Amino acid sequence: MTRPKGTAAATGRSLRLYRGAGAPHAAMEALYARLVRPGDLVFDVGAHVGDRVAAFRRLGARVVALEPQPGPHRALRLLHGRDAGVTLVAAAVGDEAGEVVFHLNSANPTVSSVSAEFVAGAAAAPGWEGQVWDRTITVPATTLDRLMAEHGRPAFVKIDVEGFEDRVLAGLSEPLPALSFEFTTIARDVALRCLDRLAALGPYGFDVALGESQVLRFGRPIGRDDMAAHLMALPQAANSGDVYAVLRT
Repeated sequence: MTRPKGTAAATGRSLRLYRGAGAPHAAMEALYARLVRPGDLVFDVGAHVGDRVAAFRRLGARVVALEPQPGPHRALRLLHGRDAGVTLVAAAVGDEAGEVVFHLNSANPTVSSVSAEFVAGAAAAPGWEGQVWDRTITVPATTLDRLMAEHGRPAFVKIDVEGFEDRVLAGLSEPLPALSFEFTTIARDVALRCLDRLAALGPYGFDVALGESQVLRFGRPIGRDDMAAHLMALPQAANSGDVYAVLRT
């Protein structure tokens, strides 16, 4: 099969960026060590080239890693395919099982997305100039509930799917101990729906880390309304980050 021009080079750039010497490996492990213990099961939804997979494995967790893009999935197979503690799944995650149309950004696969709304919003957004989603593919889709039925209940779920995070959480019907979801300042409505979904599932407390800092902003759990206000007040240039949710007992 002929691969699209630039795909291998783009995957290589992702590997250097996220798994190279300059990546914040120590900070990432320190953050996840608060949430993941040896022997825990973790779902990595939107695993890309597996920097989080590697961090979870260094912490002793078992990982189910989901990545529908062919290039990054090949990288995952090369890096983790022989690891019995990692299960690789070439599928997207959403609110129902079946198939979905995936919008590929061949030059920058980290922002490829199932969400047509995200792609349309990014096209006219400051800071997203030059991003092109140049083709689509159809990929299998599953849900968090189905993944739990097959693999077990995870202690932590990482969700990074470029504007489709709310649909991923719509496929979850029970509260989990902890999870994270990515947000972007061009799709804050998605983040608000994620907060609403989690608040409906259980008594979660929230914190947030901007960009790839791996540093929590508050250092303590805050409520849904306070987190929503914080996300809405961020400047557009903040771009993205991850909201962390921990179930209060």
